[in-house]
Amino acid sequence: MNAAPVLAPPLELEVPSVAFFGRTLAEYAQFFSLDVDALDGLSVLDVAAGPSSFTAEACRRGADAVAVDPLYGCTPEALATHVQIDYRRMLKQMREKPELLRFRSFRSIDDAEASRRSAAERFLADYEQHFVHNRYLGAALPQLPFLDGAFDLVLCAHLLFVYAKRFGFEFHLEACRELVRVSRNEVRIHPVVGLGGKRYAELDQLRSALSEEGIASEIVEVDYEFFKGSDSMLVLRRQ
Repeated sequence: MNAAPVLAPPLELEVPSVAFFGRTLAEYAQFFSLDVDALDGLSVLDVAAGPSSFTAEACRRGADAVAVDPLYGCTPEALATHVQIDYRRMLKQMREKPELLRFRSFRSIDDAEASRRSAAERFLADYEQHFVHNRYLGAALPQLPFLDGAFDLVLCAHLLFVYAKRFGFEFHLEACRELVRVSRNEVRIHPVVGLGGKRYAELDQLRSALSEEGIASEIVEVDYEFFKGSDSMLVLRRQ
């Protein structure tokens, strides 16, 4: 009798906790299909922003941008330590699992690393200066400390769907409701895949549940792909 073949585990990044990992405005513009010039005068919320420099750079371009993350409220020195630890861990895995990467948006892992490290440097400098001005607030989904319709545009990158093994369906549903609640116009969520590059298995169920609550959803392709499958975003609007 032949033994059953041993199946290899699915290839994916192994992340024991939500990574404190950031990206630049230029990268946001790609994976959220943003018109950077149109940010001037907009109120924008970046949820689970980590050490991204989007908020700092958007404010310099005239936006009224705010970022939230559970780690905000820590000292700049503590956040710099989180950057050092999580960047080392994430970049090590990228180099060990290049099959998960697509080089449409960066020439190489080194190119991507340079961009993400520059984002963290800009973030840390801006955080130190503007945390007292409430540009950076300690908060986490599924409850945000803002009034209904407080922002023209709400963004959420690399949290929902990415950590589907950590956060269940009800969390995703509650989180999407909350993102829509604080948005006047539109919510954009990127990507719609997990750590192995496969689309979130309960995406259709999630969209159906949101539709029943009067929230329209659309999967929109974007001109971007670095992590396998990260070439689309989920857009939410009130019907």
